[in-house]
Amino acid sequence: MPHAPRRVLVTGGAGFLGSHLCDRLIADGHEVLCLDNFFTGFKENVVHLLGNPRFELIRHDVVEPILLEVEWVFNLACPASPIHYQHNPIKTIKTSVAGAINMLGLAKRVGARILQASTSEVYGDPEMHPQHESYWGRVNPIGIRACYDEGKRCAEALFMDYHRSNRVDTRIARIFNTYGPRMAFDDGRVVSNFIRQALLGEPLTIYGDGSQTRSFCYVDDLIDGLVKLMNYDGEDCHEPHNLGNPVEFTMLQLADVVRDRIQPGLAIEHRPLPQDDPKQRRPDIARAAVHLNWRPQVGLEEGIATTIADFRQRMLG
Repeated sequence: MPHAPRRVLVTGGAGFLGSHLCDRLIADGHEVLCLDNFFTGFKENVVHLLGNPRFELIRHDVVEPILLEVEWVFNLACPASPIHYQHNPIKTIKTSVAGAINMLGLAKRVGARILQASTSEVYGDPEMHPQHESYWGRVNPIGIRACYDEGKRCAEALFMDYHRSNRVDTRIARIFNTYGPRMAFDDGRVVSNFIRQALLGEPLTIYGDGSQTRSFCYVDDLIDGLVKLMNYDGEDCHEPHNLGNPVEFTMLQLADVVRDRIQPGLAIEHRPLPQDDPKQRRPDIARAAVHLNWRPQVGLEEGIATTIADFRQRMLG
């Protein structure tokens, strides 16, 4: 059963996922403190909540300590797209590691339950397919993506050690590719790239031959998974849980879905594959299905249509 209304801190709360999580928590009756340094978040994502008496926006960087009286912490603060996290890789590592230490310290002091928004990138370019939580990953520790991949892996280690050593009530969500309204136009991820390019009448950029695969989870489904994981009290609740859509698509298939919705005749432009880019990515969500009774409900066609409508409105506006 869901918990009673809580005082909840969401770091990175003005970002794509964070703002949708704030919406859900407010709708569920919680009091929400939204913390963001606006490096990749936007006040526009939460402006509709500013008049709500149960919502508060705080400008702060998780790299710096902060003390707040809360009962739950969702730690989402970190650039999540390659363009953004490679822009300042040292800052990215600091956000993942120092941010985790500061938020875990806060949770320890006030006795809060805390959830880490980890990532499928902890699996790197995987040799196991689909990826189960027991897989340790295949990550280049000195590559250009390591600032994000290894930062998130270190954060997971910190969460487990704070739980084992200090009994902090932790949760770890390994988030796979997520899309939906409020994605940044310039985040460099494939869904936002394709939709923006198609709406502008530009060729769709595909890196490599387009046979590499991803699994795309609609944002509402992902947020539902995060909330269910935070509410989960099973004895293995501290173990990582994959959250993502297990249906797999090639980049060429995704391009066709977007073109069919916007401009079917658009060209495709191939470019070299970036360093350490995973060839395939699909979650094994059996653990979340059993523990959380969670499975994605929104198919790609439906989710892409909603996302295109949002992009069209924001770009024209």
